[in-house]
Amino acid sequence: MKEQKKNTQLTHSLILLLTAIIWGTSFVAQSSGMQTVGPLIYNCIRMFLGGLILIPIIYIKNRIEARKHPELTDNYKSIQKLSIRKGITAGIILAVASNLQNVAMIDTSAGKAGFMTALYIILVPILGIFMKKKTSVLTWISVFLAIVGLYFLCIGRDGDMSLVPSDILLLGCALFFSFHILYIDSLDKSIDGLTLSSTQFITTGFISIPFIYLIDILVFKRFPSFDILWEARLPIFYSGFMSCGIAYTLQIIGQKGVNPTLASLIMSLESVVSAISGLIILRQKLSVDETIGCIVMFTAVILAQINPHSFKKGSTAEPNPES
Repeated sequence: MKEQKKNTQLTHSLILLLTAIIWGTSFVAQSSGMQTVGPLIYNCIRMFLGGLILIPIIYIKNRIEARKHPELTDNYKSIQKLSIRKGITAGIILAVASNLQNVAMIDTSAGKAGFMTALYIILVPILGIFMKKKTSVLTWISVFLAIVGLYFLCIGRDGDMSLVPSDILLLGCALFFSFHILYIDSLDKSIDGLTLSSTQFITTGFISIPFIYLIDILVFKRFPSFDILWEARLPIFYSGFMSCGIAYTLQIIGQKGVNPTLASLIMSLESVVSAISGLIILRQKLSVDETIGCIVMFTAVILAQINPHSFKKGSTAEPNPES
């Protein structure tokens, strides 16, 4: 039984690692696309794309389930309705988090944006305290190490950490990403991940529409035109299909088997993957600070998955419930 639980956690941890890999590699696409496209229209289109891509998959899956278990049709329909309702709430949270991040990235460096956004790794366990979620001392140490690693990776010892207005947006973004992680963790395990994921993207897309005029046009003077959108079609499609359609769905599936604090630590490896993918794909050399950051962050994630009871000789205790 304990071995099965351990294997389940490992599987879900690997799913979350794949999520971080996709987010890390798609960060380049997002930065590229937003060179010309406004932050709200970019987020709106990629979210709609991510949600719509999942609809045919959901339809096919539902048809297969109906044929296999016709006696459970009514029960399955109720699960779908519940997943849609929960997906709308998740979409509202995601809309605030993702749009705050996109707007902030107009006036800040990618490294600083990555570091401040990933501060959700400490906000998740802090907010979890109020939700009566246990966090071990080992995990708190891992969170601290991860923040140190992120600083070296994204900012460096010579970086500028002076507070500017865009940083306030990024702190708000980190806070709402923390809410999103904790909300996903609070959902019933019977929730359909695909339906929930598709609903949250479409909800985010609709919420973004009225702000396109207020922010993209009035504030940043970026008028959405067909020519501009067509020029950024590849980054938008990659962000919509990979970052939204696949990665956020994997997040929902992966979080079903691990503690939210551990989930946030694993997903924060997005910054590490971004640096490594830059080295492999773009031939960008890692600085000494970036290398230190990668090593420290990997150490933090590995440390977070160690069961403290395993150090007790002959211990037969159950695995740590928070890891």
